[in-house]
Amino acid sequence: MRGRSRGPSPLPERAARLWRSLGAAFVILVFVPPLLLLVSGSLTEPGLPPSPTPQLVPDPVSTTGYERALNLGGLLRASLNSVLVAVVAVPLSVLVASLAGFALARLAPRTTAVVVAASLVALMVPATALLVPRFAIFRFLGLTDTLVPLIAPALLGTSPLYVLVYYLAFRALPADLYDACQVEDLSPLRTWWQVALPLARPVTAGLTALTFILTWSNFLDPLIYVYDRDLFTLPLALRSLSLLDPTNFPVFLAGAVIATLPALAVFVLAQRRFLHDH
Repeated sequence: MRGRSRGPSPLPERAARLWRSLGAAFVILVFVPPLLLLVSGSLTEPGLPPSPTPQLVPDPVSTTGYERALNLGGLLRASLNSVLVAVVAVPLSVLVASLAGFALARLAPRTTAVVVAASLVALMVPATALLVPRFAIFRFLGLTDTLVPLIAPALLGTSPLYVLVYYLAFRALPADLYDACQVEDLSPLRTWWQVALPLARPVTAGLTALTFILTWSNFLDPLIYVYDRDLFTLPLALRSLSLLDPTNFPVFLAGAVIATLPALAVFVLAQRRFLHDH
């Protein structure tokens, strides 16, 4: 008798599920308690002395902190400025990085090695070392005290790391796929847009979330380039709230909740997209 063919063992799948469950439990234990305390503190009545012990449910529950945060800190206008920067910078950064990564994956091996080496060297340069020359350039162009310096890095893909991640993703695609595109007489641009980029959706989702979070929480660049309070982004507005009287800590925590929710929502959406594509 011939033995029956057996499918793949369920053990690896069970192990993968176990590791995912452990990872989810770790994330919940590490991140959820601080978020709960943050929300709880934001619902405390401003003006009262801080409680000696953390309270998950403050007594009384008050939303006055959110009202004062929006009025005193100008968080509404700052949120609109941050949204404007993110809406322009994030898609532009992902677009440039994907184009550069695709071009790098299609170059000759020697040229690719040189560009990759140069990108790795660029990653080793501290960002603070570029502050003075960047400031001098933007000041010479008359672009200080505007939102342009916050968006301009997206024209370079924001970071060489993003280009290298896309390069590895496009390089992992089968060479026969690119050959088939050439047989179909697809231009490099159409090959990138219609074939390579859709197959790299998990990378795009991850880099989009990372770029949004870094752009949304960027404090150093607005501090250097923006002076007009009407152009403040959320990190700068939160800094002004942090200077309030210590008894008004719920106002600052309310501002922190407002600033955290968009980043948390983008992370959850990117995670769902990543898991759906896998």
